Amino acid sequence: MPTDRPNILLITSDQQHWNTLGCLNPEVQTPCLDRMAAEGTLFNRAYTVNPTCTPTRASMITGRFPSQHGAYSLGTKLSEEEPTVGPVLGSAGYRTALVGKAHFQPLRGTDEYPSLEAYPVLQDLDFWRRFNGPFYGFERVELARNHTDEAHVGQHYAIWMEERGLSNWRDYFRTPTGNNDSQRRKWLIPEEYHYSAWIAERTNALLEQYANAGENFMLWASFFDPHPAYLAPEPWDTMYDPAALTVPGLVPGEHDRNPPHFQLTQQQTPDFSPWQTTHKGLHGFHSHLHDRDELAKNIAVYYGMISLMDKYIGAILDRLDSLGLAENTLVLFSTDHGHLFGHHGLIAKGAFHYDDLLRVPMIARMPGTVPAGRRTDALWSHADFAPTFLGMAGLDIPWWMTGVDQTGVLRGEQEQARDHVLVENRHEVDTIHVKTYVDDRYKITAYYRQTYGELFDLAEDPSEVNNLWDSPAHQDLKRDLLLKLLWAEMGKEPVWMPRVAGA
Repeated sequence: MPTDRPNILLITSDQQHWNTLGCLNPEVQTPCLDRMAAEGTLFNRAYTVNPTCTPTRASMITGRFPSQHGAYSLGTKLSEEEPTVGPVLGSAGYRTALVGKAHFQPLRGTDEYPSLEAYPVLQDLDFWRRFNGPFYGFERVELARNHTDEAHVGQHYAIWMEERGLSNWRDYFRTPTGNNDSQRRKWLIPEEYHYSAWIAERTNALLEQYANAGENFMLWASFFDPHPAYLAPEPWDTMYDPAALTVPGLVPGEHDRNPPHFQLTQQQTPDFSPWQTTHKGLHGFHSHLHDRDELAKNIAVYYGMISLMDKYIGAILDRLDSLGLAENTLVLFSTDHGHLFGHHGLIAKGAFHYDDLLRVPMIARMPGTVPAGRRTDALWSHADFAPTFLGMAGLDIPWWMTGVDQTGVLRGEQEQARDHVLVENRHEVDTIHVKTYVDDRYKITAYYRQTYGELFDLAEDPSEVNNLWDSPAHQDLKRDLLLKLLWAEMGKEPVWMPRVAGA
């Protein structure tokens, strides 16, 4: 039987810029998320823990930073031994489920570190017909891995397409050995078979199942869009006019004071050999030069992908409301990290710790509990998700969670629960190993074994075009912020063994 504890519905997108909500940006249409913001609280300063997928998603369910849970980069794996929020909620009577993207494991596994999210099991549909969990503390999972028409399609999404009569679903996806350029911006798959339709349908089925059984739940609806490739089915691919959209761009000279890899991105054939590793996947270390008109067309589809996703998020919210669950369900919407689409002359993601990549959209709704129509500048980290879910449920937070319980902030009883956020970004020790500290006003980024860095005054320079790292007038400030970064690192160390004697 249900208790007075709230249900938890986490809804996430993938690689969505913080400013791509209609309530913040009139060039984008997101009526369902706008309604959620009007009925709840909009967080202006929510930050990721890492500007890539696996580390962030692992932090959401562990309440720990990537350097603590071990999945510190794309291509790593969150250990199955790592504790997550699911069993803690499960022991209190919650049903737990994840529908959509997990990405806790790499696309290529090894004998020592096998991966269910890798070839060949990824496309072994007989296996996925038998497997629905448990998986990282989720009692039930229904998974897919592809973004738009990627060859990684398979798992439960492919089975769903077949069950819905789309026997030729492979025609809409690339092959594992090459790219199919016949689908550019317009994805030929009918909308009814789009993965957003699948996520909404299966999420709603589980909501109804839990409601009928009178059970508390923690359910994660994990959408894939608007992560590139820029593809959307009709009519969403032509919903926006590229000529009517703002196209972000480089401010001349802004990289002159930045670390060398920023400057190299603006060359036609840059030499990134000092950063080369034995593994591919060092995001962003290539030329970022682009054609403005082509970029405008990509932005138009990116916005279309967001609006399409918004429609299906609305379908989930509508079902939650019709089941009478709204007032007892915390709904939290966010994304894993941001996206660069021309900002600072950059594309996609990488070791460029601008707010465009680190800040994320975030909305919380629970009528009667979370204040409606509120906008707050309270700092929030993705490491705070798991401890806050437990705090809202009135459960003890285990010692191994190092995020902050933001229950008081959600309820409007507290202005802020933290005075800073930390962002980590690491690939290899000698290539990219970055830490960023952000407080109410300033942001500082330090690189392991490097003397360069970034320092921005977000109050005076919100667009982050004036790097103060080497400014003679700001050396005392840099010293103070580097000390605060060190303190923040020391402060997030978990301490589990009580001291019971003096020696």
